This record gives sequence, structure tokens and C-alpha cells, in this order.
Amino acid sequence: MSSEISYDCADEDTLGGRISFGRETAGLTVEDAATRLGVLSESWDAWERDRDVPRGSRLTMMAGVLGVSPSWLLTGSGAGPVERAQESSTEDLMRLFRQTSEEVAVLNRRMQEIADSLARQSADEPAAA
Repeated sequence: MSSEISYDCADEDTLGGRISFGRETAGLTVEDAATRLGVLSESWDAWERDRDVPRGSRLTMMAGVLGVSPSWLLTGSGAGPVERAQESSTEDLMRLFRQTSEEVAVLNRRMQEIADSLARQSADEPAAA
């Protein structure tokens, strides 16, 4: 069985702080997490230190590596780090999978809305002479 870890300051922390907390809770080193995500450990370290921000697609994949929702990484709300037991039941894993899938879908829709708004604004702006 797994249980969500209490992290009362998640919504007040930075993106880098949540990335770091999620990685530590998952029991990963910076090198392990970076390898799983397919990036350099220097990039991961920069994200944890708020020196850089991962792209949206990379953030979604990072959420999967850390076992958290993308919305938790971005805002501190949603499915946060889960303390892993030796064995999770299939029911628990399916519930987490469905929950995370729904959160990813919401985030993807929001990102598309923002991209559409930007495209409309760009189309409405007069061409520079």
C-alpha cells in the first residue's frame, strides 16, 4: 500500500523545490533521475535550483519519473509524492494511473488553450514594416 506524504508547503515552494522534494521522495539521485528522463544531470540540477525551467513536455515526463502529477510540480496542488511500499496493489496503481492521466489531460488542454490564444494574438498583430 502507498500513502501520500504530507508536504504542507508545496504550494508555497518553488518549482525547483518541488522537483527536488519529489526526487528525494522517489529515492533517486540527481544522476538517476536525469538518466531516467534522458537529460544531463546538470540540466536536472539547474531545474532543482530554479536556474532553468523544463519545457512542458519534459515536465510531464518528469512527473511520471517522480510519481507525481504535472499540476503538483507546477502549483503544489494535485497528486504529490507517494511514499512507496515494497509492493503496491494493482488497484492502487490503477487508481494512481487514472488520476495522473486525467491530470495530464487537463494540463494538455490548458497548454493547447494558451497556444491557441498566442496564435490568435500573433495573427491579429499588424506586420512590422
